[in-house]
Amino acid sequence: MEYDEVVLGRRSIRGYLDKPVPKALIRQVIEMAIRAPSSLNTQPWNFYVVAGNVLDRIRQGNTERNLAGVPDSREFRGHGAYAGEHRERQIEIAKQLFAVMGIERHDKEGRQDWVLRGFRQFDAPVSVVVTYDRSIHGGDIAPFDCGAVTNALVNAAWSKGLGCVINSQGIMQSPVVREHAKIPEDQVIMICVAMGWPDENFPANAVVSKRKLVDEAVTFVGFAD
Repeated sequence: MEYDEVVLGRRSIRGYLDKPVPKALIRQVIEMAIRAPSSLNTQPWNFYVVAGNVLDRIRQGNTERNLAGVPDSREFRGHGAYAGEHRERQIEIAKQLFAVMGIERHDKEGRQDWVLRGFRQFDAPVSVVVTYDRSIHGGDIAPFDCGAVTNALVNAAWSKGLGCVINSQGIMQSPVVREHAKIPEDQVIMICVAMGWPDENFPANAVVSKRKLVDEAVTFVGFAD
């Protein structure tokens, strides 16, 4: 694929085929992803790639603890509920997804099932847990670098025919993830990425989220034209 085909064609994938992803292919994707830019070349990122029974145990523990009301223990800084235009965009994508999935506004069971899919990392065959070194925890650069490498990861995966969705619901119960993925305490869990072969028959996979226009996002300064 050409670069613009990857960037403009990539979608968040929330439905996967029941088909394993070869370890060698995942290694290739990560080899591409870690070419992402990094502030001062610190490269603080690490990856814990889980599948099979290990991922099943993470799904189970994450779901059970969330349903039992165990408080969210994600390790990145939260900001509370969105408001204004940010909340409007959040609602907009939810409406797009629920519409194609046939989930009505009053359908509490359907909405709950969708939430549970998120807790299960959308039943993907692979989860890539992105962490960074605790020794530089507290600043904003390490999370920024993790964002850069995660963007590179999902684009690299797409170029190889794989789909991904960046999924913070999958790490809501970080002790579960840390235990089963064997993540040491010197790592901060930043995010996880569900990965697998896209199920083309899963309606939500066709959804393309709307984006701000360039004129809304960009201010040009000092240009003659």
